[in-house]
Amino acid sequence: MSQTVDRALSILPLLAEGPADLGQVADRLGVHKSTALRLLRTLHEHGFVYRQSDQRYRLGARLFALAQEAMENLDIREIAHPHLVRLNEQCGHTVHLAVYEENEVLYIDKVDSRYPVRMYSRIGKPVAITVAAVAKLLLADLPEHERRALAEKLDYPMYTSRSTPNPEAFLRELAKVREQGWATDLGGHEESINCVAAPIRGADGRVVAAMSVSAPNVVVTGDELLTLLPLVRRTADAISGEYSGRTPTKDVV
Repeated sequence: MSQTVDRALSILPLLAEGPADLGQVADRLGVHKSTALRLLRTLHEHGFVYRQSDQRYRLGARLFALAQEAMENLDIREIAHPHLVRLNEQCGHTVHLAVYEENEVLYIDKVDSRYPVRMYSRIGKPVAITVAAVAKLLLADLPEHERRALAEKLDYPMYTSRSTPNPEAFLRELAKVREQGWATDLGGHEESINCVAAPIRGADGRVVAAMSVSAPNVVVTGDELLTLLPLVRRTADAISGEYSGRTPTKDVV
């Protein structure tokens, strides 16, 4: 039975490459055509495979519906929270989780620093979109025309001397973040607060959320905070794997 299930599931990646006929499916599985036909008929009955008028098979609508339903029922905050807590226990600093919704970047989870001097932030509150590290990651993943359109209509308040001053500088920063795969805010919003962030990606590789570690200068310098980047990125990768179903749940070390 397990071999039958394995063979049936092996058909789906093949059809994801494009429609295939019975012979192609049988060849890929290394089985007789009669065996391949039985598997295809079963998948067809469940809506996972569709037989076209040219007798080739393609993925069925039921498969896409299930995938969409599964994605809609995923809660990135619920999946990420244990990882955020573990990261906070390892480094001691404030950890945030943020998403991009309706032209705003919002914190949706936070684990406070264990140090007495902490940064002020609140779950549900929009971040400073032109300087925050999590915002840079989320916006850098947008298609280029969307990035440019958004950059042109944003305001650029100079919170500090390190704040992003204009659309051109913002787009350059987003291009840099997109290329390197991580972001920082080193005194761009508050002179005394530094932050390093990493993206959380879905099964399609798109950024669905961003997480960060933040700390005041009196606790750790910007350079010292950057040494935590590998740990932050491993944590983000672990969340991405669990969210997308690519890897089994495991601790980040």
